[in-house]
Amino acid sequence: MEIDSTTRDLIRQIYGELPKVLIQGLEKLSPKQESPIHDELWSERDVILITYADQVRSSGMTPLQAQRQFLLDHDLEQLIRCVHLLPFCPFTSDDGFSVVDYLAVDPDVGTWQDIAELGQDFDLMFDLVLNHASQQHAWFQAYLQSEEGYEEFFIDQDPTADLSKVVRPRSLPLLTPFESSNGVRNVWTTFSADQVDLNYANPCVMQLMLETLVEYALRGARIIRLDAIAFLWKEIGTDCIHLPQTHAAVKLMRHVLDKVVPGTLVLTETNVPHQENVSYFGNGHDEAHMVYQFSLPPLLLDAIHNADTSILRDWLSTIQPPSEATTFFNFTASHDGVGVRPLEGIVPQARVEKLAAIVRSHNGRVSTRRQSDGTDSPYELNITYLEAVADSGKVEPQDHSRCFLATQAIMLSLPGIPAVYFHSLVGSPNDLDAVSETGQNRRINRHKYDRQSLENVIAEPQGLQRRVFEGYRRLLSVRIEQPAFHPRASMEVLALPGDGLLGFIRTAVSGERLAVLANLTHSPRVIPGGLVDSMLAYDELALERIWAEDGIPMRPFQVRWLTAN
Repeated sequence: MEIDSTTRDLIRQIYGELPKVLIQGLEKLSPKQESPIHDELWSERDVILITYADQVRSSGMTPLQAQRQFLLDHDLEQLIRCVHLLPFCPFTSDDGFSVVDYLAVDPDVGTWQDIAELGQDFDLMFDLVLNHASQQHAWFQAYLQSEEGYEEFFIDQDPTADLSKVVRPRSLPLLTPFESSNGVRNVWTTFSADQVDLNYANPCVMQLMLETLVEYALRGARIIRLDAIAFLWKEIGTDCIHLPQTHAAVKLMRHVLDKVVPGTLVLTETNVPHQENVSYFGNGHDEAHMVYQFSLPPLLLDAIHNADTSILRDWLSTIQPPSEATTFFNFTASHDGVGVRPLEGIVPQARVEKLAAIVRSHNGRVSTRRQSDGTDSPYELNITYLEAVADSGKVEPQDHSRCFLATQAIMLSLPGIPAVYFHSLVGSPNDLDAVSETGQNRRINRHKYDRQSLENVIAEPQGLQRRVFEGYRRLLSVRIEQPAFHPRASMEVLALPGDGLLGFIRTAVSGERLAVLANLTHSPRVIPGGLVDSMLAYDELALERIWAEDGIPMRPFQVRWLTAN
């Protein structure tokens, strides 16, 4: 790789100099001219499935093979363009997010060949778990033994130092003591004692992770997710989140990929308040291609459980990526819970507490984080999204699925690329047994399926999971045919009453328009005539003609996609 002026400037922003080890390492990276370069960054056909490598198991197959076969047997390659494989490397905890070897595939899930075969049918997205590694990683073991070259791979911090400003994502100690060849070392562990933070102040660490980043792209990753990137750089006396060196590091990673494996997209994962989150777009051309739309999942829940869409409506009026080279990664559920920090500055705290209470009443869990004053506050709602949207008390499957699919239809309609969690696709309930067995709240939304058991529940007549699975496939089949759902299509939010109604118009670059209308209440509603262009009169979901000038009837939790078809 040629070390151009941009590369030098970014390295200086991080280190104040040009470390020889980093320069020499980058020079050894050879640009791959045969790398696929898409004509466009993305299109309306881009839908991403978020899933674990061992999400589905079947006798006689590796889990990766079994899941690929499940997807193909249900023709999902026609509806989903990209599969996001959550960490598939050997690991010791957190379902993959404590990596032991970044360049290996866990033999319990399959092989690199299995991943390559999955890539024949789908684009791929990988996780780079770059803030921390497992305490069993060879690098950390060498660090504990004070082996030459590894002395500064991790952060040994004086526990008497004032760390009160450090932003904490967990209610756990920031430092963990480890016995080493030189006595006890108090090592920085942002997320857990088994997830030991790498020291990026050491350019050797940066170089190794850049090599890993490039290797993932060469292994077929169209999109690479930078996990927990906000916490990358540590500096005592600061909050140790979103520091300038962290932003420069993301820009360097983007630049290296552009040079070596062009066409690879960078996605940042920063579960923080909205304005902090979108800062990772940079100037719209130099940092992340995509950022998670973290405020969306809790805002949809807030709208439903308060029959109040005004906050969601007003927030939607403000979202706009900074350039056509950036877009949002829209989702409602993932392997993690529903973060509530992204509601800060948007939703009153009393309504956040109400959401937490509702989640507990639905057999969910609420995880907390430690604040600078030593108190704990809600950080994450641990529950499947299907269970989170349910009304309190007994809910009939048809009503439950209709409510849930309404949230998914809205998510699929927004500017950006939609990402569907496997458990949302198949309508999984809370896995309370997994929480009880492990004591880990996040296991509630990480159930793993035997293939036959999965087939049974999605085939059960009138069953909730069948309704969700078939309904979701229907939404996707319609969605990917609409040019107005291209990520570059504009959005105009309609001035509908905030008492449960929501609407917006998407307009494609080529001129096609589509009206998205939603009733997020338990009562039938009518949207007044005249608010929607009478030309947008065909409901692509209900397959019926609408006479908009007479008012548009909306059943409880109905979403309409109106076109000029």
